[in-house]
Amino acid sequence: MRYMALVCDYDGTLARDGVVPPSTVEALKRVTRSGRRLLLATGRQLDDLLRIFPEAKIFDRLIVENGAVIYRPSQQTHKVLASKPPAAFLETLMRRGVRPLDTGHSIVATWRPNETKVLRAIRESGLDLQVIFNKNAVMILPSSVNKASGLKIALHELGLSHHNVVGIGDAENDHVFLNLCECSVAVQNALPALKERADMVTQGDHGAGVEELIKLLLRDDLTSLEPRLTRRRVRLGRTPANGPFDLDPYDSRLLIAGPSGSGKSTTVAALIERLTESDYQVCLIDPEGDYDEFEPFVTLGGEDRIPAASEVLEILRNPETSISVNLLGVPTADRPSFFLGLLPRLQEMRSRTGRPHWIVIDEAHHLLPADLESARQSIPRELPSFALITVHADRISPAVLSGVNGIIAIGPNPGEVIQQFNAGSGMCLSPPAPDAAHCGSGRILGWMFTESAGPVAFTLEPAKVELRRHRRKYAAGELGKDKSFYFRGPAGKLNLRAQNMKVFVQLASGVDDDTWLFHLRQRDYSRWLRDFVKDAPLADEVAAVEQQALPPEESRAQVIAALERRYAAPS
Repeated sequence: MRYMALVCDYDGTLARDGVVPPSTVEALKRVTRSGRRLLLATGRQLDDLLRIFPEAKIFDRLIVENGAVIYRPSQQTHKVLASKPPAAFLETLMRRGVRPLDTGHSIVATWRPNETKVLRAIRESGLDLQVIFNKNAVMILPSSVNKASGLKIALHELGLSHHNVVGIGDAENDHVFLNLCECSVAVQNALPALKERADMVTQGDHGAGVEELIKLLLRDDLTSLEPRLTRRRVRLGRTPANGPFDLDPYDSRLLIAGPSGSGKSTTVAALIERLTESDYQVCLIDPEGDYDEFEPFVTLGGEDRIPAASEVLEILRNPETSISVNLLGVPTADRPSFFLGLLPRLQEMRSRTGRPHWIVIDEAHHLLPADLESARQSIPRELPSFALITVHADRISPAVLSGVNGIIAIGPNPGEVIQQFNAGSGMCLSPPAPDAAHCGSGRILGWMFTESAGPVAFTLEPAKVELRRHRRKYAAGELGKDKSFYFRGPAGKLNLRAQNMKVFVQLASGVDDDTWLFHLRQRDYSRWLRDFVKDAPLADEVAAVEQQALPPEESRAQVIAALERRYAAPS
């Protein structure tokens, strides 16, 4: 379920002349019975609202005084979020003949045409106040207070994100909270400016328009409105014709694939940065600690600490926090079962809150390998908004690949990625068109199956913050078998695996001279550092040693010293 809450304005939306029709109240009750939350956002004061609308108790939160006060009907308690203007300011308004003049916990309200007098009094007082209009009503509040600020606090109390909310309103003071909601709706009687900016305008006015929206919400979770939500799309790059390459933030199920060193991490960093900048919550499963220092994340786990599922969920309780789950401390063979144990907990959280909005799985071919029998039972078909990052698309579980609806192919030969995807998923996607088949000059191939454009070559708009690849995992962590170094010797009699720098140094110090020189002369050490550790400067330094005709003890000492300088003396 995408929309976990409905937020309504009162006057002019739910109510006509202050009265809400019984049919509208019944429709609101159907929303609560569907498991969704109800919030009301109004400029009215609390006592006044409860007097004319006793059914307000069906709402989870009342945001009154245009965002200055939050009321919890179930507890009959309220929270004041802003102070009232000083008495001297109110006296000034009275002297200037501002009538009527009504005050609440924070709000000061009057009617047109008193706005000129009010603005003059604010200017002369030097106070940080604002005037907010609600058709003929004139409201005075602290400059930071509005329906959106109150809605943010109310949603935080409920553990919800504004991306899982649909809002409906009619007047000027509704602009700001509707813009915050993932989907914004204006009733037919709304002001023209509000209707122009809304994602949907109802055919009915007032309560009938709210009932119309509720019918759509309960029928298909507003799926029919998704094509209109273009303002929420996530920009990943631009096409050669300078058109946008955007992603649906809700139902994009991506495979991000390409050869080692092709730029997958750069692409993922850009995607994650765009999502978190837009307040979408991301849960990244990070087997190798590549994202520990990436700014948008709180990192949990590491080479010496296995994260617990309960800890992951506790951090994700805050809708504003995204997380990177570092699995370096989990043995490689146990990582698939760890992830499949965590996934149902994340899905249960999604069913209650709609979050985390995205699940990003790095090294997906390790976490969800093709021979993982339990994947078919453990991975739900309806899993929305995920990204699988891999160098081997054909090695991912077919049960997972079958849910993919888009491919981001990175590297010079995207056709190979498509072929791997077909082999792994059993699908038969046609090769990309000739103009998109070769992605040189930094271009990437994007192909969303649900859209009519077909495969498109685009240039990535990189992240503002550079992703600094994590070094500790290479120093003492657990590299996969396919990324480890193997001392085998000239006759292949050995099979000594170095899964990190610490083990490499230990083995390098102990192997015989023939084994050491065999790999040195084949440039195996620099190749491993360049292709699998992704440390080009260190690879260049070791390559310089490999090119010299040094005695084994000297070349060995220089290579080990270079590794120790770079990786904090792992031995």
